[in-house]
Amino acid sequence: MRKFEEKTIHTEKIYRGKVVNLQVDDVTLPNGKTSKREIIKHPGAVAIIPITKDNKIVFVEQYRKPLEKSLVEIPAGKLEPGEKPEITAIRELEEETGYTTSELKFVASFYTSPGFADELMYIYESDKLEVLKEKVDGDDDEFVELLELTLEEAEQYVMEKRIHDAKTNYAILYLRSKGM
Repeated sequence: MRKFEEKTIHTEKIYRGKVVNLQVDDVTLPNGKTSKREIIKHPGAVAIIPITKDNKIVFVEQYRKPLEKSLVEIPAGKLEPGEKPEITAIRELEEETGYTTSELKFVASFYTSPGFADELMYIYESDKLEVLKEKVDGDDDEFVELLELTLEEAEQYVMEKRIHDAKTNYAILYLRSKGM
């Protein structure tokens, strides 16, 4: 038995969506009592830190309906079934920014919200960007605007809460820590 393990007694599937599935699990706690856990099942996601030849970070600004506002973020997207994270990273880079790359560096992976979701996010970096010769169409329901910022400008966006999501904040801290 794993430390503090909760044994699932019953799972009720509540919702199956395009991006997430929701289930409610009845569990037995380590102390023998029972409880309910609301769980979001997610296929995983990938984000990329794209850096231009003139040392600017490529961001996208997009409207986030759950927040009812726009955020500035590093490009990211959902893993497709059976897709390797590196392929997702390049696909999202191309669709959202118009850049591509032949070189990706794995930075980290982390769970985004382990209290209620199983989403695992992979972060990659590339400073070998090339402008695509032909634009790649993105998702029909996704509208983004490109921004290229210095690290200092990005840090100012954090202070202004224009950048206000975990993956992008992680990317900025990572770049600062490696002395960009």
